[in-house]
Amino acid sequence: MDDLSDLIPRFDLRGMDLQLDRMDAALRELDHPCRTIPAIQVLGTNGKGSIVSFLESALCAAGLRCGVTTSPHLVSWCERIRIQGKPIAIETLRSRLQELQPLNERHRLTPFELLVTAALLEFQQHACELLVLEVGLGGRLDATTAHPCRPVVAVASIGLDHCEHLGHSLTAIATEKAAAIPPQATVISGAQAPEVRDVLETTCRTQQARLHWVKPLDPIWQLGLPGAIQRSNAAVALGALQALSGLSWTLPEAVIQEGFATAHWPGRLQSVRWGDHRLRLDGAHNPPAAVQLAEERSLWSHAANGVVWILAIQAHKDAVAMLRTLLQPQDQAWIIPVPSHRSWNRSALLQELPQLEHQMQEADNLETVLHQLSSNGWPTPVPIVAGSLYLIGDLFARGVVTAE
Repeated sequence: MDDLSDLIPRFDLRGMDLQLDRMDAALRELDHPCRTIPAIQVLGTNGKGSIVSFLESALCAAGLRCGVTTSPHLVSWCERIRIQGKPIAIETLRSRLQELQPLNERHRLTPFELLVTAALLEFQQHACELLVLEVGLGGRLDATTAHPCRPVVAVASIGLDHCEHLGHSLTAIATEKAAAIPPQATVISGAQAPEVRDVLETTCRTQQARLHWVKPLDPIWQLGLPGAIQRSNAAVALGALQALSGLSWTLPEAVIQEGFATAHWPGRLQSVRWGDHRLRLDGAHNPPAAVQLAEERSLWSHAANGVVWILAIQAHKDAVAMLRTLLQPQDQAWIIPVPSHRSWNRSALLQELPQLEHQMQEADNLETVLHQLSSNGWPTPVPIVAGSLYLIGDLFARGVVTAE
C-alpha cells in the first residue's frame, strides 16, 4: 500500500512555503549528504520532466550511477526518487521517512523538502556519481537549490504559471528561476521569450556562468517522447550532457542517441487505451503548455474536423486562457473536476467565455464522458484528456486507462 500520509505532511497544511532556511538547517544537521556529488539542476516552467527523462535515460545507457529526483508523481511517491532509472522501493522510502521524522519535526519541512532530503540520503547511501535534480517551484528558494554542487543548469521553457508565488510577469518569474544559477555554472537553454532571455543573460553575466543557447535537435534523432516540442527539450538535455565533459565525463553520441530513443515520461502526449478505444493524455496545465499542445494539434490528421477535449483544470489555474488557446470553432470540450481538488466548472467558465456555450459540456468524471462518446461513435482524431497531471495520475491509479 503506497500510503505515506502518516509520514508526509498534508500539502494543504505544509504546501507552498518557499524559503531555504529550513532546508539549509536540515541538511547541515545531516552533514550535507551528497555535498560533493555534482548535480544537473533542471529548472523552468514546462518541459522539466521531459528534459530529466532524456538525461536519466542517457546516463543509464552510459552506465553511470545517477540519482534522480522529480515532481510531481503520477501514482506513487516512489516515482520521485530513482537510482539508475529504478524508483525507490516503498518499504525503503517508508523507512527513510520514519528516520527523518525527528528532523522533520525540528525544522517543519514541507513535503517537497522532506522528499528531497530523503532522496539525497538515498543517493549518498548508493554512492551515486551524478545527480539530476528537478526544481519543484521557482528556483531561488527551491529545496534542490540547497544542494551546494550544481555545476550544470538545464533551463526548460519559462512561462506564466504559479504567478501567486513567483510574480505576475515573465521578467519576475524568470528572475525567481534564474536566481538558482550558481557562480561559474554552465547553463543550457533553448529559445525563450525576449524578457526571459534578458534575465538569463544578465544573471549569467553576474554569476560568471557560461550560457549556451541550443536549437531543436535535427529530425534524424529518434526520440522516445512524442511531440515536436521534445526536440527542444532533448536539445537542452544534450547540451547538459555535453557540459559534463568539464567534469571529466564524456558520453559518446551513440550512447546519448540510444538513451534519447528509449526515454519514457508518462502523461505527456501519451497514447492509452480505455477498453477497445484509444485516447491521448497530456499534462498541460497552464497557458504556455496549452500553446504547445495547440501547436501539436495542428499536426494531427483529421484535426480540421474538430477535436474532443476532456479538460480538468484546478481552480487556481488560468483555465480561461487555456480554453481560448485550445478550442477551435469546430471543437467540443467536456469539463470535468480534478479529483480531490477545487476545479473550474462549466458555469464559471461560461461567465468568462459565453461564446463557448454550445461547445462546452460537463460531467462528474472521465468515465461518464467516455461512455457517452462511445455510444455516439468514437471520434476521430481520438479524444484528448488534458489540464491536470493529478487527473492523469488518478486514471492510472484506478486502472481506468492502460498504456499502449
